[in-house]
Amino acid sequence: MPFSNFGLEAGILRAIQKAGYTRPSPVQTAAIPKVMQGNDLIAIAQTGTGKTAAFVLPMLHRFSLSNRQGPPRGARTLILAPTRELAVQIMENIRDYGQYMPIRVAAIYGGVDEESQIKALRKGVHCIVATPGRLIDLLGRQKVDFTELEMLVLDEADRMLHMGFLHDIEKIVGNLPQRRQTLMFSATLSKEIESLARRFQFQPKLVQIGKRSNPADTVNQCVYEVPGHLKNALLLELLASPKLQRVLVFVRLKDGADRLTNFLKLAQVKVAKLHSSRSQEQRNQALQDFKDGKVRVLVATDIVARGIDIEGVTHVVNYDFPVNPEDYVHRIGRTGRAETQGEAISFVPKQDLNLLNILEFFISQRLDRRRLRGFDYQAPIPAATPGEKPEKRDWRKRTRDLAAKKAAKPQPPTARRGRK
Repeated sequence: MPFSNFGLEAGILRAIQKAGYTRPSPVQTAAIPKVMQGNDLIAIAQTGTGKTAAFVLPMLHRFSLSNRQGPPRGARTLILAPTRELAVQIMENIRDYGQYMPIRVAAIYGGVDEESQIKALRKGVHCIVATPGRLIDLLGRQKVDFTELEMLVLDEADRMLHMGFLHDIEKIVGNLPQRRQTLMFSATLSKEIESLARRFQFQPKLVQIGKRSNPADTVNQCVYEVPGHLKNALLLELLASPKLQRVLVFVRLKDGADRLTNFLKLAQVKVAKLHSSRSQEQRNQALQDFKDGKVRVLVATDIVARGIDIEGVTHVVNYDFPVNPEDYVHRIGRTGRAETQGEAISFVPKQDLNLLNILEFFISQRLDRRRLRGFDYQAPIPAATPGEKPEKRDWRKRTRDLAAKKAAKPQPPTARRGRK
């Protein structure tokens, strides 16, 4: 089924063709007709399946049907996203698909100067893509006009709930017209998502692609049971393989990301890091360098686990095993995108085996256990400590060597005091 079967405006079809897309993905095939018919929608599909286009294309088609002239007085569509990176990406997708239309879109998110965002809103925009926090602030100062809003999109809805944005979402929705079309896109269908749908939607249609809560079939998954102090050494051994071309490594904490990045730099690995303490400029640069291939490894916390479309990620490494099974699903969804094959590798020390058992129950799948041939899993001393300089790394061994050398060296006879 080609995109032309949806009845999309000619300029949109031209932009799709220019982007190199020929056939819609399953979620697009199922969702686009329902959205174009004006239905509220819950769309459940794994990351990397084309969910963004499933709501952006019908939105742009609706704009194309409008005969309104001049700049818009108020936003007609609001898209909420959990992270700044995803908000920027959605905005770029809208501009790409709407490049042959006079479309105005603004991304509203924290971490950057708000004046340019307020200026864009003052000029008038058709669509706002926003993270909840910054939007709440601008709403409180009456900088946003939603009187003409027709469509609300909650993208990565499960992630926003997991990040604690429920109260902000409720406050935002309370400022929107009741007569609107509401779309929710998520990788999982949880009880919380179903509760949100009952409150915010009217007789929504359900689109569910693939098995509930299961990772994408295009990702090969495996586990290395390795002591925590040997994870650095194992990671370096794996990176010695040329198959690991573009690698996204997930850690739990920002400090851990800093330490691992420093260690990899010392090992001459081209690496960048991404976490919430980095400035927006630094985060954008890290993502761009990774996308452009300037760095081979991107070390990140879960800030990029949801929604960010990084083309060509060959491997995802769970350096720290995720506590939440849904975080695992979203992490590994960064590879194997757009029907390409990817690989997800998880390091599991003994203390995290219970988390592995919970995950396997959650996804109804036992992950493949692997052992790297020739690697010493019983080594008592770490091959490296994150961020430690090589000369400090083996201080115990050097001390022992010096002591042995000194003991083996012949000592001159000692003169006895008081005797001739």
